[in-house]
Amino acid sequence: MNISENREAIDVLDAQIVKLLNQRTRHVLEIGAIKLKAGEEIYAPHRERVVLQRICRLNKGPITNDSLRAIYREIMSSALSLEKSITIAYLGPEATYTHQAAIRRFGSSLKYASLKTITDVFSEVVKNKADYGVVPVENSTEGVVTHTLDMFIDSDLKIVAQIVLPISHCFISHARREQISRLYVHPQTLAQCRGWLHRNFPHAEVLETSSNARSAESASQQKEAGAIAGLLAAEKYGVPVLEQDIQDNTNNATRFLVLGRQCSPPTGHDRTSLMFSIRDEVGALHRALAPFRTQRLNMTKIESRPSKRKAWEYFFFVDFDGHVKDRKVAQAINLLQDRCTFVKVLGSYPNTD
Repeated sequence: MNISENREAIDVLDAQIVKLLNQRTRHVLEIGAIKLKAGEEIYAPHRERVVLQRICRLNKGPITNDSLRAIYREIMSSALSLEKSITIAYLGPEATYTHQAAIRRFGSSLKYASLKTITDVFSEVVKNKADYGVVPVENSTEGVVTHTLDMFIDSDLKIVAQIVLPISHCFISHARREQISRLYVHPQTLAQCRGWLHRNFPHAEVLETSSNARSAESASQQKEAGAIAGLLAAEKYGVPVLEQDIQDNTNNATRFLVLGRQCSPPTGHDRTSLMFSIRDEVGALHRALAPFRTQRLNMTKIESRPSKRKAWEYFFFVDFDGHVKDRKVAQAINLLQDRCTFVKVLGSYPNTD
């Protein structure tokens, strides 16, 4: 086929794609109306996971699975926005990695609300000013975000999904390297790029900022300044990227939580998060953790945080494989409740990404 013939074939296919997309969206809207009438949540992470897995199994190329997932993310985002006006609150400002993670999960068709603190994100969802919230919970290099864990102590919100975002830090500036005398860097980013900074700018003045977006904004306003930030922030503030992937750990990633009101149904590949406290006595933690072993549940994480209510009293946060509706998980939680002074399930959600 020549160019003209290929273009004519593309035109025919485009007409079919548009027709099919609208047919698909009408079915989604019908399902949404049924859910709203039943008082159910419109957003369904478990269904989303099934759809993305199925389309990847059907994919024969040349489109990559990553590209296909991105296309379908926007298709689902568009349909979701037609079902209901949905607002996603996230830890801002705009163009941060949290913002990027939120868009990766929900697509670009929904409304986004940038908030100053993690507390604000929780509050916005609790007050029904936002339907869902997105907050960071841990980085593969620097560990947990303690403020996020602490918020769950008094909040009734549930974890309904997770997002694991590979973090690629960029060195950005309007100036040439030899002209740069100061660098704007967020403290977490500084910790993740310390080796690169020492090798490349050992004598530069490093100024800490409140976010990677603020770093990019500051660099955009000064001639002899640079910053470390993400691509989204560099694009927003129009600062050229001089070098990409400068993080010391090439496997650097941050995990984010999606906050909502209802847990997702089981998918067969889920994760559950909970918190508990124990009596201050010998062997109490060992006894509390025993149900995970006896029920053969894979515990993937445990963190402790001061309760802030009583000296030397702690809450323990645990992630493990399984869903609260699974028989083994339910049995483990029952045993845990018998051995602890407090147990709270924070959510069960698809173990994606």
